[in-house]
Amino acid sequence: IKKKIMKLSIAIILSAAGITEAWVTPGAARSSTALNGVYYSTSTGNTETIAGYIAEAAGAGDAEEIGDASDDAITGADYLIVGAPTWHTDAEDQRSGTTWDEWLYETLPNLDLDGKKVAIFGCGDQESYADYYCDAAGELYDQFTAKGAKIYGM
Repeated sequence: IKKKIMKLSIAIILSAAGITEAWVTPGAARSSTALNGVYYSTSTGNTETIAGYIAEAAGAGDAEEIGDASDDAITGADYLIVGAPTWHTDAEDQRSGTTWDEWLYETLPNLDLDGKKVAIFGCGDQESYADYYCDAAGELYDQFTAKGAKIYGM
């Protein structure tokens, strides 16, 4: 049943990734919009797997670990897709237990993301911690919007 749930979750995420087409102005050349990529961090490998599926569906090449991303790659993109697992449940911040925890509070504050288009996905275990399920995705939302990014798919 977990495999079926994961496949359903992937299908939902991939359908949401289809919104990337909506970010291109009708009639505009596709090359005028730069999907820099899909960025993730992972604890168990599940978020990396989902990020890879999304990157493939969106035509973004390979998904990249956020800790390996350059500041120029992030600020130079027209839009981004980002994802995180929730690991440290019930925490006020640094809820993913991954590289996102440092990146959101040490790197992101130094970047200009005003008007950047961002889609967010989250992974977690709704059975073990339903009250905190995907909290890290909410943390991504909070931090990216604080820097002026426009969030899509919410």
